[in-house]
Formats: sequence, structure tokens, C-alpha cells
Amino acid sequence: MSIVKIKDKTFETSISEAEIKQRVKEVAQQLSKDLEGKDPLLLCVLNGSFMFAADLIREMTIPCEISFVKLASYEGVVSTGKVKEVIGLNVDLTGRTVVIVEDIVDTGRTMRQMLNSLSFQKPASIHICTLFIKPEKLEEKLDIEYAAFSIPNDFIVGYGLDYDQQGRGLREIFSLKED
Repeated sequence: MSIVKIKDKTFETSISEAEIKQRVKEVAQQLSKDLEGKDPLLLCVLNGSFMFAADLIREMTIPCEISFVKLASYEGVVSTGKVKEVIGLNVDLTGRTVVIVEDIVDTGRTMRQMLNSLSFQKPASIHICTLFIKPEKLEEKLDIEYAAFSIPNDFIVGYGLDYDQQGRGLREIFSLKED
């Protein structure tokens, strides 16, 4: 078990790089099977999902497109509870099969706002694909069809997820270690 220090916090390995790669491959295979013939648009939520999205699309076996949107709801290690759109969507979703690619769903508020916003653009369908879900923290009723990992309510970094903009480049997932 590795330990890393990021700024004023200490983290320890909780999910290995090999486990992440395996689960991403499995999720990509399921998406490819379920959405065959639909030319889905992967709509990746920045910043945290960029590594997951890159690995996911490389493992998919069907034609698909990718676009990005940036939303913000965190300050440090705590969700502010307020979601603000930073960079909007510039792709027409009318009649499209959309897959929202998210790094982590905890309360579900960000996802709910995104679903509400996207529905006005009349996509054929919207699917949720997340690297991590925290079931015990979920406040919104969401149909999360594709989740690589279900995790406890720990604060995590690595593989695109950050603590105060640090730790995104770590290849493994690290959980905050209580002092």
C-alpha cells in the first residue's frame, strides 16, 4: 500500500492501476454492446473525467464521438452544493444517443442539473457512465447504468480526480487517510 502526501493531506492506495484498467475495459465493452449502431456522443465532464474518458473511448469497439463540458461544485474536499456551468456544450444533441461520462457521482446534484439541462436539447436518450459512485451519499434518484466502481464515502484522488487541483496524474486511486 502506497502513501502520498498532497499539500496538507495524506492519502493511501485504495484501487490499483490494474483494477482501474480492467473495470474501464469492462464498462467500455458493455457500452459498445448496448449502444451498437447508435453512434453515441460521449459527453465528458471536465476536469475529473478526462483520463477515464480517454481510456474508455480507446477500449470501445463502436463508432462514437466525444465532446466536453465543464461544471464545478467542489471547493477543496467539500462539495459546495451549488453547481455552476463553466464551459457549455457546443454540439447539437437533437435525436442523439448521449453518454455522460463522469468521474464520480456522490450526491448526484451535479448529474441531476446536467440531465435537466441536456433534456431541453431533445436527445434520443441519455445514459450515465461514471468511474465511481458513492451510494451512501447519493441524494438524487438517478439511473446510473454504467459504474466502474461503487465506493464508500471517502475522499479520493488520482486517475483524473484531484485535491485542490493536485494529484490528477496519479495512476492509482488514493483515499484520504485520517490522521
